[in-house]
Amino acid sequence: MSFAELNERERRVLAAVIQSYVETAEPAGSRAIARKFGLGVSPATIRNTMSDLEEKGFLFHPHTSAGRVPTDLAYRAYVESLTDVVPPAPPEARELERALRDGDNTIEAILRRAAQTLGVLTQELGVALGPRLDQTVLERLALLRVSNDRLILALTLTGGLARTLFVDVPGEIADAAVHEVQRVLNERLAGLSLRDIRSTLGSRLRDAVTPGHVSELLNIFIEEGEQMFDLPVTGVVSDVVLGQPSLLAEHPEFSDLDGMRRVMELTETRHRIAEVLRQRHPGPGLQITIGGEHGEGLLERFTLVTAEYHAGSISGVIGVIGPTRMPYDKVISLVTHTSRLVSDLLH
Repeated sequence: MSFAELNERERRVLAAVIQSYVETAEPAGSRAIARKFGLGVSPATIRNTMSDLEEKGFLFHPHTSAGRVPTDLAYRAYVESLTDVVPPAPPEARELERALRDGDNTIEAILRRAAQTLGVLTQELGVALGPRLDQTVLERLALLRVSNDRLILALTLTGGLARTLFVDVPGEIADAAVHEVQRVLNERLAGLSLRDIRSTLGSRLRDAVTPGHVSELLNIFIEEGEQMFDLPVTGVVSDVVLGQPSLLAEHPEFSDLDGMRRVMELTETRHRIAEVLRQRHPGPGLQITIGGEHGEGLLERFTLVTAEYHAGSISGVIGVIGPTRMPYDKVISLVTHTSRLVSDLLH
């Protein structure tokens, strides 16, 4: 059942319970809702409406409390009712822009600052996922001699990324041949994604007309290039970048031993967060998953609010992880704004 399927009174009472619980982390009672929100009906009417909402799966009684707490279904219904994303408050927008622009402009550095600042402004755990390396575009490459039988292949990729790997060669290759192969590789491969290079490398290089000693080195790239350009997903840019876990630990939901254990487990298993983020972001736009929607036990008490950022042909994810009890309108606004800022900086 969605928010729209509730009657007007149920929608107003549910929104009030959610707002009260987000602000106080305490179960909401009918008298408190009547006093605080002025819904124009008696506490008895509110109590009956809350009972109806409980039967429909939007509220539940925690333990023996007289108050009620929103369920994951309630948060989902509430999120879907937020049709307009308002811009963040001017001080927060200025702080985001200052933090993102103040420092190194590589993807790694920008994502680290974005996750940190977004976490502080939302009081949640900022999270960022770098682009998959097979999406990145080769800007240029260089071949550098290490020894008579070994070269370094240095790749400069979009977004300020750089990767190096060793290339073993049979015997000494003349410097002139190394320079010529570097020229041919740049001429034929620059501007392509690593994925395209791997799939078309042989056809792009086989018709290159070169002297014999150059062809010998070029053949190494034709024969082994698919493995050379299949770069492992390592380094900060392709891992999850997290903000301050201590911000999560300050929430009442995680103040007991079980809650602290959940926070520690979450921050110590980043590869599982990365898998969830990649699986839930098949396309652009804002993504919100709540509690049991993740399909991952590690996140059953958390909400993820994320959006894609783009840098040319590559994309990644920026957002926050927090308790299901979060100020969704504020978080959505800040995450959306941050993804736009990151995209602008990377362009």
